[in-house]
Amino acid sequence: MTDYSIRRATRDDIGAIVRMLADDQLGATRDNPDDLEPYQRAFEDIDADPNQLLVVVTSDDEPVGTLQLTIIPGLARRGALRGQVEAVRIHAGHRGSGLGADLMRWAIDESRRRGCALVQLTSDVSRADAHRFYERLGFVASHTGFKLKL
Repeated sequence: MTDYSIRRATRDDIGAIVRMLADDQLGATRDNPDDLEPYQRAFEDIDADPNQLLVVVTSDDEPVGTLQLTIIPGLARRGALRGQVEAVRIHAGHRGSGLGADLMRWAIDESRRRGCALVQLTSDVSRADAHRFYERLGFVASHTGFKLKL
């Protein structure tokens, strides 16, 4: 990624990240860039946890992509670590540039560097384009996920 750099997100990046989260069909109904307080509280928890890595991709010092990588220890698979990728977003002006694939390859490499045995993610069933994107990267739709809203 010659025109981009990836770094740990800072408190100053929260507004840009939330705008990217809100800039799609699902995020528009869930995320509110006009009220950053809940995101700031969540950021403090994420930033303090060594198993959490919230990153931004920057171009000309502006965030244009983001994802959260969580390292999950577990007993399954002989005590293997898993890399869980969440909230992958690319700024609308940079979609289709290959940046998303580069960011995902970075997350895979970082998971490997941290000793993970696998990388996993979930994607809403309505995101057909995202599913094709992840499959092109080698991900396999191997499980059915369930959620319970609290």
